[in-house]
Amino acid sequence: MAFNELTDGLSEPVRKAWERSLTSGRAALGRRAVLRAAALTAGAGTLAACGIPPARNAGGTGDSTANAARDLSDSEKEVNFSNWPLYVDTDEEDKEKHGTLEAFTAATGIKVRYTEDINDNVEFFGKVKPQLAAGQDTGRDLVVLTDWMAARMIRLGWAQKLNPANVTTAITTVESRFRAPDWDPGRLYSYPWAGIQVVVAYNRKATKGKEVTSVAQLLEDPDLKGRVTFLSEMRDSIGLTLLDMGKDPAKVTADDFAAAVARLQKAVDNKQIRRFTGNDYGQELSSGDIAACVAWGGDLIQLRADNPDIEFVIPEKGFVTSTDNLLVPAKAQHKTNAEKLIDFYYQPKIAAQLTAGIGYVSAVTGVKEELAAIAPDSAANPLVVPTPEMAAKAHVFRSLTETEESDFEEKFSKLIGA
Repeated sequence: MAFNELTDGLSEPVRKAWERSLTSGRAALGRRAVLRAAALTAGAGTLAACGIPPARNAGGTGDSTANAARDLSDSEKEVNFSNWPLYVDTDEEDKEKHGTLEAFTAATGIKVRYTEDINDNVEFFGKVKPQLAAGQDTGRDLVVLTDWMAARMIRLGWAQKLNPANVTTAITTVESRFRAPDWDPGRLYSYPWAGIQVVVAYNRKATKGKEVTSVAQLLEDPDLKGRVTFLSEMRDSIGLTLLDMGKDPAKVTADDFAAAVARLQKAVDNKQIRRFTGNDYGQELSSGDIAACVAWGGDLIQLRADNPDIEFVIPEKGFVTSTDNLLVPAKAQHKTNAEKLIDFYYQPKIAAQLTAGIGYVSAVTGVKEELAAIAPDSAANPLVVPTPEMAAKAHVFRSLTETEESDFEEKFSKLIGA
C-alpha cells in the first residue's frame, strides 16, 4: 500500500510529518536501532490490502458499546498482544521467553499470544485502519501506540473504554504526572507502557570539556556553531525551544509556536544548527562529528554505555516527555483479558522487571524500590527513573486540533527544509 493511501484525509503538511516519523523519527522502527540494531529488522510486517473504506465512528463518539464486540474472555483464556520489537523483558538465553508475560499466564491462566508487529505508528495504522473503519476485529486485543497516535485512535472511536473494575491496580499505582493527558483525561481508554524523554546531550571530548546545559546554548554558543542538531519531530524540537523561552508547550498558542520557529530559523540561517535529524544523530554524537544535540533519553542509555564522553543534561527550564500507551482496539474479542494484562503490569514488581528489560521510563509508583533490588544501575539512572526534581521539570506538548496540526507542521516543515 502506498504511503498516501495510509494517510488519506490528512493535510499535506501532516502527511509529510508522518512520513518523516516513519522513515527516521521517534515513531520509526529505527528509534530503537541504537539499542539493538540487528534485531529490529526482524518481524517487519507487510501492509494490509489496499482499498480503505470510509470510516465508521469517524466522529470519535467515545461510545464504549458502539465499538465493542462480544467479549469471549470467560470462555477463551487468551489475549492477543501487539507491541514494538524489543519492548518487553526478554530472557538472555532464550529470546522467545518473556518473564513478565509468562508470570501473567501463571497467575491468571490466560495465554498471551505476543507479536512484535508494530514497527512504526504509521505503518501499523495502515494495517488496522481498513478493519477498524469497517467495524471489524483486527485480531488484536491490546496494542502499544505513541501518544499522538493513541489520541487519533480514541478520537476516531477505534479504542474501547476500559472497565475500571478490571484495572484497579493501574488506577491506584499510575504516577500522578501520567494520570490525565489532555487526549485521554482520567485514562479512560489507555495506560502508559513506557515514557520517552527529550533532553540535551553533548560529547565532552568534542566540546573540549565545555558543558552544554541549555537550549539557548545550543542555539547561540559560537563554540558549537555548525556542530548542533535538533530533531525532525516537531513536538520535541519546538517543545524544548518553547520551554527555553519560558513558554509551556502544554499551553502553546499560534503566536508562541511562531516565535519558537523564528528562533530556530535564526539558528538555521546563521549556520548554528547543522541539520534536523531522526534517530541518526547517535552515531554523529558518539563520533564527535556533532558536539551537542537534542536527543531521546532511551537512545542515550546505550550511547553512554558505549562512549563515556557522552553526557546528558536536563535543562533548567524543563524538558519534553511523551508516552507509548496500551489500548484495546475496537471490536477486540478478549477485552477483559486485555484489561487484566494492563492491570498486571501496574504491579510494581512486574513493572520493575519490564523496566529492567527495556530501559524506558515506567509510569508505575514504587517501581524504583523494586528495580533497585534487581537492577541497581537502572534504578540509579535518571534516564530510567527520573528523580523527583527531574520529574518536576517534565512537560508535554498539548494535543492539537486538525487545523492546528496542519498549520504547525507546515511551518515546521519549511523550517527544517522537509
